[in-house]
Amino acid sequence: MTTTRRFMCGLAAVAAALLAPAAPAQTTAPPEGRLLASNCFQCHGTDGRSGFEEINGKSSTEIYSKLKEMQRKQPGTEDYGIMIPHAKGYTDAQLLKISKYLSTIR
Repeated sequence: MTTTRRFMCGLAAVAAALLAPAAPAQTTAPPEGRLLASNCFQCHGTDGRSGFEEINGKSSTEIYSKLKEMQRKQPGTEDYGIMIPHAKGYTDAQLLKISKYLSTIR
C-alpha cells in the first residue's frame, strides 16, 4: 500500500468517525415530583427533618391530606403560616406528585 493510499484510508476513517451520529446521552430523569417539592426543602430540609415540622417518614396519603387541608384554609386563620399560600399555588395533581415524592425521602 502506498503512502498516499494509506493517508487516504486514514483520512476516510477519521471523516467517517466525525460524521457518524453521536450516541444519545443517557440521562436519568429526576423522580417525578422532585422539582415541585424543591420549594419544600427550604423549610423542611432536603431530608425532611430540618426546620419546621418533620415530613420524613410520613406516607404520601398523610402528606397529601395535610396539603389539601391547608389549601382549604384562608391565610391568617390557622397556624399554618406560609404553608397556606404555598398549598394554594399547586393543582391537585401537583400536590399528589409532591406528596408521593416527599414520602420517599429518608
